[in-house]
Amino acid sequence: MARKGKISEDRSAKYYQQQKGPKPNSRYKRKFYLIVCEGEKTEPNYFEGLKRDLPPGVLTTVQIQIEGTGRNTLSLIDEALRLKKEYEKRTTRPVDKLWTVFDRDSFSPNDFNSAILQCENSKPKIGCAWSNEAFELWYLLHFNYYCNGIQRDGYKRLIERNLKPKVGEGYRYKKNSEEMYNILKEHGSLTDAIRNAKRLAEVYAGREDFADHNPRTMVYKLVEELFNLKDKK
Repeated sequence: MARKGKISEDRSAKYYQQQKGPKPNSRYKRKFYLIVCEGEKTEPNYFEGLKRDLPPGVLTTVQIQIEGTGRNTLSLIDEALRLKKEYEKRTTRPVDKLWTVFDRDSFSPNDFNSAILQCENSKPKIGCAWSNEAFELWYLLHFNYYCNGIQRDGYKRLIERNLKPKVGEGYRYKKNSEEMYNILKEHGSLTDAIRNAKRLAEVYAGREDFADHNPRTMVYKLVEELFNLKDKK
């Protein structure tokens, strides 16, 4: 009889622990992505549109915070690290992945190369979705493969050339448009953009003179990672 009583007590204790729930260190934690952009509107607007289009369930398991800073290259990396530290202090939880998004613009080759290498060599590694020369190259790759260098004033003309036959001759590209993600989704091909960006990356494989990789964009890496979050638990 005593033995039966002991078993009953053990079961009661186990039931009590189950009712209390899992231990704090075993609880599910929502992952935290921080994306820090050079531009204040163009890049953040695009990624906000993409974020709303992620597979069902992603935004319940992953928090994605997008910040536009107006900073350039090296100062952007410093600002990204500062924001990471600030978020972690305020939320008392770690940023699981930090990404930066910036362009070649008119900055010196040394600054551009150094910013990319700083991201690559950081521990933990900082994601670096850079473009040479401009973020708009990513837009163009939704329509065609471009392998020749494009001056900054040429992007607007080429974007309009690709979109006018689809949306009307009155179309004019607006740099800070909040609708650009949706326009590209409807009239371009994200699959083609990723394939074209990878093809450009292969042209410069193994070279670290990033400022001379024109045209090239690594935005596809961030886009792929965000859409692949559906496979992570």
